[in-house]
Amino acid sequence: MVRQYGIYEPDYLEKLKPNIPLYDTLNVQIKGYDYPVIEHYQKFVHHVAESMGIDVEDSWAVPPQHLNIKKYKPQSTLVEAEYKLYVYERNVQVVDLPSTVAPVFLEVIQAALPEGVSISVHEHTQEHEELRYIPDSQLLELKTELDTLGGPSTKRK
Repeated sequence: MVRQYGIYEPDYLEKLKPNIPLYDTLNVQIKGYDYPVIEHYQKFVHHVAESMGIDVEDSWAVPPQHLNIKKYKPQSTLVEAEYKLYVYERNVQVVDLPSTVAPVFLEVIQAALPEGVSISVHEHTQEHEELRYIPDSQLLELKTELDTLGGPSTKRK
């Protein structure tokens, strides 16, 4: 009797594998004041995830927050100094993260966290999807103008 080994394995071997719980879609949110540092760190998180075999579904930027901070002189309303700060945000979306790999992944990205940068990991919700897109004011104006004129025409030429 000759044994043949093929690339196909029996079905019962799949049933013997332990069931490892998977996290659903997670967002790694990166915030900071220094644009190049945030960009580089997002690239690093993306690279670490891919090298650990974690599926990165998407990465995106959110428009920066503009902060205007005024420092007043003691016991007065005179402005001593004024600072303009920008808070930049980047997101890396990972899917089907195994619960055995998640602590290692989070420990690695936290250990390499640059100074002045903060990260948070949370589940992906519809709110995050809506924050991604900037409304085009000119397009919205054209749509309202079209609606006031009677809407789009339905017949074709």
